[in-house]
Amino acid sequence: MSSQAIDLRTIEKRFGPDAVLKGIDLSIRPGEFLSLVGMSGCGKSTLLRIIAGLERPDRGTVAIGGAEVTDVDPSDRNLAMVFQSYALYPHMSVRDNIATPLRMRRLSMPARLPVVGRLFGASGVRTAITQDVARAAGLLQIGHLLDRKPAQLSGGQRQRVALARALVRSPAAFLMDEPLSNLDAKLRAHMREELVSLHRRLGATFVYVTHDQIEALTMSDRIALMSEGRIEQLGTPDELYRQPATLTVARFIGAPSINLLPVDVDAAGEISACGQALGLRSTGEAGPATLGLRAEDLFVAAEGAALQQTLAVTVLRSETHGADCYMTCQLLADPAVRLTVRQTAAARPGVTSDGIVHLGFGAERAHLFGADDLRRPLIMRARVPA
Repeated sequence: MSSQAIDLRTIEKRFGPDAVLKGIDLSIRPGEFLSLVGMSGCGKSTLLRIIAGLERPDRGTVAIGGAEVTDVDPSDRNLAMVFQSYALYPHMSVRDNIATPLRMRRLSMPARLPVVGRLFGASGVRTAITQDVARAAGLLQIGHLLDRKPAQLSGGQRQRVALARALVRSPAAFLMDEPLSNLDAKLRAHMREELVSLHRRLGATFVYVTHDQIEALTMSDRIALMSEGRIEQLGTPDELYRQPATLTVARFIGAPSINLLPVDVDAAGEISACGQALGLRSTGEAGPATLGLRAEDLFVAAEGAALQQTLAVTVLRSETHGADCYMTCQLLADPAVRLTVRQTAAARPGVTSDGIVHLGFGAERAHLFGADDLRRPLIMRARVPA
């Protein structure tokens, strides 16, 4: 299957007085699995519909395979779209659901008629359609379901039929709008694996819309995280997790959510929290800032440990989730600040609720964000021996 690049330039879209997309520039590589992720209302589904041609941008251009298609009808863009609702024809069999887009493209109007259509010939085309349907059904392991109606299928089976209907056309790219959101958690995890496997086998371009960060992190080659009609950051899942460009990205990516600690940066760049120096410096401007600490980068410091970066906290509760232990803590100097610590259950400290401990953190993996919410450089200050 051939795959093609998709290029979006300065895409803007308004619905009445509301600006939904505010100058989107995005290049999707051939054969890439790219996810558009963000909170509801950020514009990700609107952007997908603009790629599909279901919406026209107020400004900007869309190109597929190097050819501009901004004003081209959806039917002429050679794109396949998979919807959240599956959009299957309830009165048709699985076979006919999958075959419909091929019949619409390859057969004349009279030849599509269910009874008299065969009088118009095209037997070779019908045979080719039957073979293509069988091939797509076999790839998605639903060949045994071809004679069933959608009402006789499970949610996962309906999703496979919708994928087969998209796949059978050999499109330039697949567009998917939250296709797994109607499935239960176990089936969603299974379908994530199937989609990744399908993408690898086909080598096709996938553009995938989701609000679920787990789907984006586990399936994507790259993620475009959107907020309020703009792309906050474009990068690999690891880049968004380990090097969030903005506070919005840091908040959205990661489970549990990143810990956020209000800090101050003085004129010399020294960083302190609640008057306590943290042994960190910044080359940015002085003033209030936010320090982001992932739950797995915090740990309970041993008594007497010579650490500069420690925070005194009260343990509110401790929970074991299988192999992991989660501690919810309250900053002693500022009870309004809550911190979550994730450790392995085997390393779980013997701390009871209301106990006071000191948390150390991996300063090399801390994230500093300025008053403008943009990431700022961090420098670890060398510790002076006592």
